[in-house]
Amino acid sequence: MKKIAVVILNWNGRKLLEEFLPSIVRFSPEATIYVADNASSDDSVSFIKNTFPTVKIIQNTDNFGFAKGYNQALRFIEEDYYALVNSDIEVTENWL
Repeated sequence: MKKIAVVILNWNGRKLLEEFLPSIVRFSPEATIYVADNASSDDSVSFIKNTFPTVKIIQNTDNFGFAKGYNQALRFIEEDYYALVNSDIEVTENWL
């Protein structure tokens, strides 16, 4: 079976993660979920660690922006396929 990664780029987006990450976790049981954090200064990373311990965190050393932020994160992804998802996306059952 092919392995799937869901990759979410974050920068100071705790409020968005609170609102939208639950649906991604709930409706993506077959995937490994990663949040690529672009050096946030809010408590996004600690929120994820404490609330969603199964979500893997990739901490970029700087705010690399959209394209480079994702590219930096994808270097660490070993799954066969990946879905790049914005942090303000709510998914539903069977989305993946």
